[in-house]
Amino acid sequence: MPETTPYRRVLVKLSGEALAAPDGYWLHPPLLAGLAEDIRSAIGQGIQIAVVVGGGNLIRGGRISQAGWIDRATGDSLGMMATVMNSLALETALNAAGVQARTMSAVSMPTICETYARQPALHHLDKGQVVVLAGGTGNPYFTTDTAAVLRAAELRCDAVLKATQVDGVYSADPKRDPEAVRYDCITHDEAIARDLKVMDTAAFALARESRLTIVVGSVHAPSSVTAILTGASVSTRVVP
Repeated sequence: MPETTPYRRVLVKLSGEALAAPDGYWLHPPLLAGLAEDIRSAIGQGIQIAVVVGGGNLIRGGRISQAGWIDRATGDSLGMMATVMNSLALETALNAAGVQARTMSAVSMPTICETYARQPALHHLDKGQVVVLAGGTGNPYFTTDTAAVLRAAELRCDAVLKATQVDGVYSADPKRDPEAVRYDCITHDEAIARDLKVMDTAAFALARESRLTIVVGSVHAPSSVTAILTGASVSTRVVP
């Protein structure tokens, strides 16, 4: 285990919105390339990496179902397919950076990528490959945050790193409230009681039950994944 980080195996949760280009296009290739290099650096320090990518840069099932013209289950199915698109793009960027990566989808798409199963995923991680986990949980009504914690527990990860738009967990949205306070460390129970929105309640509850630490930091920070995991970048730890 590397001396610079207490984590041997980490699941990185990337929001789909974080992958979007400044002009609104669904993907920003320079960002993908930077993330791939960052993940390569983390692997070089001995950290095994799994990744769950959201699909919010393309579609949000819950939001479109609220409009009333499509039911929630169908909307969530569209969102799951969006995560597969993002995952394949990230896999391509990782391969281009010299990192062996494998996309595995909870929604079976055998002509496009491998179907997720726990034992093969563990095998890929043990071989030093990055496993990009698409399709959420494979079921509607569950967010990719919940999928990330579920997969982290299944794959015996030491922590979940939520790489998001802000550099930690705040008492309110720091983009809207200049008085918002950032927490250095907070418990799962406190996050649930204060209704903090960095993850949904189901994800926090599952992390609490699984004794999983969640580390929240900015995907836009230089070398974000490695810096957050080694403590070189500002972040918040959500602990059992």
